Amino acid sequence: MSFAGKGWGSGLLGVLIFSGSLPATRVAVAGFSPLFLTSARAVIAALLGGMFLSLLRQKPPARSDLLPLLIVALGVVVGFPLLTALALQHITAARSIVFIGLLPLATAIFGVLRGGERPKPAFWLFSILGSATVAGFALIHSDGGSLAGDLLMIAAILLCGLGYAEGATLSRRLGGWQVISWALLLSLPAMALVALLYWPASWNGIGMPAWLGLGYVSVFSMLIGFVFWYRGLALGGIAGVGQLQLLQPFFGLLLAGLLLHEPVAWSMVAATGIVVLSVAGAKRFA
Repeated sequence: MSFAGKGWGSGLLGVLIFSGSLPATRVAVAGFSPLFLTSARAVIAALLGGMFLSLLRQKPPARSDLLPLLIVALGVVVGFPLLTALALQHITAARSIVFIGLLPLATAIFGVLRGGERPKPAFWLFSILGSATVAGFALIHSDGGSLAGDLLMIAAILLCGLGYAEGATLSRRLGGWQVISWALLLSLPAMALVALLYWPASWNGIGMPAWLGLGYVSVFSMLIGFVFWYRGLALGGIAGVGQLQLLQPFFGLLLAGLLLHEPVAWSMVAATGIVVLSVAGAKRFA
């Protein structure tokens, strides 16, 4: 299998892991506040990442890599989880998918700006088609929003796209799991402080499902998923593999239907079909 093929396979596995984040988060927030959940999952993932770095005797990153690692931490460890948690205080989860649908396009743009990639013109047509399909599907199924919530989501998408592109570029030198582990360690002091500030007043009444949700977003969403995702972006191309994110909302809704028994509409199946064709087209012309 070619490097590009391995990249797309690794990227798809990362998207599948990330797709479980929404159902897991919905379960976890039944027992934990959004800010504690955001910070706690980063702290847990940082401790695990630091342990792997130590056990495998990874040398510290070069001084020139510190700024890019801080950008990764700002984008995917702190910025995106925190801004989306704040945005969801103003808008519904359904409306947030409108903006998640724009994440692949943001990742592709930053892949051009930061990664030096140059996709073919047809790629942008398929990318915009896929993004518009996801955004349109979510908009039809949302119930409005607020300016504050929308602006927070736009900021979250921009930071996340930047973090993805920067992390993928670094992964070519440092390796995927090393990049996210070092980024998590850099964010550990700030995230530990937030966790202490929003420490639950009582642990009584926090059920096992909430703990399992916290475990999933900490180990899989915050660490393992990024190992496959950054490897996929580095091998297959930031702009191209990034289009796989278009499938994430639909995988998440499917998991929500299976695990949380939420209804799955026929329009979701139709939109998924269009998105799959868009991803295939983007893959060809990336």
